[in-house]
Amino acid sequence: MLDLIIIGGGPAAVAAGVYAARKKMKTLVIAESFGGQSIVSADVQNWIGTKSVSGYDLAKMFEEHLKSQEDIEILEGERVSQIERAGDNFRLGTNGGKKYETKTVLIATGSRRKRLGIPGEDKFDGTGVAYCSICDAPIFKGKDVAVVGGGNAGLEAVIDLLPYATKIYLIVRGGDLKGDAVTQNKVRSNPKVEIIFNALSQEVIGDKFVSGLTYKDSVSGAIKELQVNGVFVEIGSLPNTDFLKGLLTLNAIGEIVVDHKTQRSSVTGIWAAGDASDVIYKQNNISAGDAIKATLNIYDYLNKK
Repeated sequence: MLDLIIIGGGPAAVAAGVYAARKKMKTLVIAESFGGQSIVSADVQNWIGTKSVSGYDLAKMFEEHLKSQEDIEILEGERVSQIERAGDNFRLGTNGGKKYETKTVLIATGSRRKRLGIPGEDKFDGTGVAYCSICDAPIFKGKDVAVVGGGNAGLEAVIDLLPYATKIYLIVRGGDLKGDAVTQNKVRSNPKVEIIFNALSQEVIGDKFVSGLTYKDSVSGAIKELQVNGVFVEIGSLPNTDFLKGLLTLNAIGEIVVDHKTQRSSVTGIWAAGDASDVIYKQNNISAGDAIKATLNIYDYLNKK
């Protein structure tokens, strides 16, 4: 019988694991991989205490810190596929067929990238449609590309592409940008970038590779076409909570509804932190802080049972 199972391998899960180890709770961390979404970032400049670190190096820091803790078990490379009640406790099953029983659970499974859901997106995934600008930007050296998304993700993708692409069209669904002001200024001031507002992506077109993107001007209603060799989709993310449906309360987009004082979910004995929860701001530092808060509350809960 475990005291706590932590599900995830990003900043929330790792922070929780470190604090659980310090509190000497009998803990298992189940992580498909380490790092979270920031693993694809070339330069993370807002991880507190570190001026600049690549997403890859940050992921290695997370992994090494967690594995340096004593009295903590780690199951890497598998994901939790089922959670069910077992009296006052919980039984968890993984996609690898492993079974565990625990008194408490902390869900820190993060989120995944949204897709456009338009014709051609699936067909050209990997042959012109991309979801990771830092991974795929060099492939588009000397080419024209489109980035779909007007928030921070879209703006940062544009910046990743600036050293490589010849022309970058930023496709924005609404009438303004929503990212940080500093990042907006970098994008707006670069002559390589053309921002197209009120544009609804319609279809990715091409033969063997992407040759264009059509969009609808939501003001005029006109359908227009951009001749591009790449389409980067940067429209946000969805929480990795599908395996929790029917177990606890999720909001309209699938985030786990929590008490933000304690991170407790609607089910006694289950907590959540990070992007899988309904926290407003999706940031590494906030994920780590919320997970620490949850772990301390779990410790109090176990000691009062």
